[in-house]
Amino acid sequence: MTQESLLTKKEILKMMVGFRRFRERFFKEEHHSVYDSLASAGQRPKTLMISCSDSRVDPAILFSSSPGEMFVVRNVANLVPPFESNMGFHGVSAAIEFAVVNLQVENVVILGHRQCGGIRSLFQPDAIREGGFVQQWMTIADEAKKEVLKTHPEGDLEQHCRECEKTSIVTSLKNLRSFPFIDSAIQNRGLQLIGVYFDLEHGQLSFYDDAANSFRELEISKVHP
Repeated sequence: MTQESLLTKKEILKMMVGFRRFRERFFKEEHHSVYDSLASAGQRPKTLMISCSDSRVDPAILFSSSPGEMFVVRNVANLVPPFESNMGFHGVSAAIEFAVVNLQVENVVILGHRQCGGIRSLFQPDAIREGGFVQQWMTIADEAKKEVLKTHPEGDLEQHCRECEKTSIVTSLKNLRSFPFIDSAIQNRGLQLIGVYFDLEHGQLSFYDDAANSFRELEISKVHP
């Protein structure tokens, strides 16, 4: 595809205009130090963010992060699979290992969200391809689904989805602890595992309180830089 034909596509053209703005912001002489430092010293993010691929939930936008601040892994329904010793193609596990072992991040954050299509597919399996990659991937959250149905047997679809979106975060936190190198990082250097939930319908953020085994809404007014 030639550049001329590429730039006739509206959405691609919009992306290129966005890239031009990015260059103007970060590569002008007075701002060049941002990427000059990242290029010469390498990346040193403090946080590994595991979030959903949903186009409405971009961690960098949600948390106003600058380049180099977060190492981001995105997948369907922000799931973490349990540790497996077989050397298959484990993209999510490989990214987690690189962030924790090589980059030595200090926090691992799992970011779930409202209206997650992956979680909804657990309750509406006809919405995805039978025997496909999504269906297999979502089995990671089967435990969360069973817990929600047991706890809220009379709930409707929306309640089940909302509760499972949160419960699956707890499942992924549990799965994180099954990785030996994460357990080691927790014990030896204080690695923090954090679960958060973004309600995109109301613009609210909640965090998982493991002591209370529940999600509590973050009071933004009490947050100070």
